[in-house]
Amino acid sequence: MYAAQYEITLPAGHDMATIRRRVATTGHLLDDRAGLGLKAYLVRERGRDGSPVNQYAPFYLWRDTGAMGRFLLGGGGFQNIVRDFGRPAVRTWTGVAALLGPARGMPPRAASRRLTPLPDGPGPDPDGLALSRLLERETAALRELARHPAVHTAALAVDPHHWQLLRFVLWSDAAPGAEDGADEATVRYEVLHLSAPELAGLPEGSVW
Repeated sequence: MYAAQYEITLPAGHDMATIRRRVATTGHLLDDRAGLGLKAYLVRERGRDGSPVNQYAPFYLWRDTGAMGRFLLGGGGFQNIVRDFGRPAVRTWTGVAALLGPARGMPPRAASRRLTPLPDGPGPDPDGLALSRLLERETAALRELARHPAVHTAALAVDPHHWQLLRFVLWSDAAPGAEDGADEATVRYEVLHLSAPELAGLPEGSVW
């Protein structure tokens, strides 16, 4: 499993209705894409839910890296983003765990993404497995979070270049705010559409 996201930041005065129309018109095109666990069509609007920017920021969980490569490089759909917005940087993360929550049968309305740095160096454990043990603890915490009645899907992944941990959650209702336990590292989004052709095929729990 690989996670991916690109962020298209738009001018402060941009009419976000254009993005909503775009998703309403084309969002269904990946509803049956082989190799795709899910694509969440995400937006942030300046002044809403604490967002300082207007942004279109789709998020993906891919089951098949070949399918991800075809989408990005082989004319599988990303060329439309390049045509209309230029070529944004695409961040990718190696999957750690994915869990389906109690709200998986409902269309998600919100999402949250938390990025946190992972500790430098080998850590205190002489066998060098401190990171592995940390990820086991984070997976256990994710499993607890995934029991929340509003959770649709929850996932963990790691950026092994910058050594950051990603936690991504789809919610059936509003994503938790700071007063509900989210922190400064958490970004909240509105979900305009969810394509989930192979969601049931994502690994349940840890991917290894």
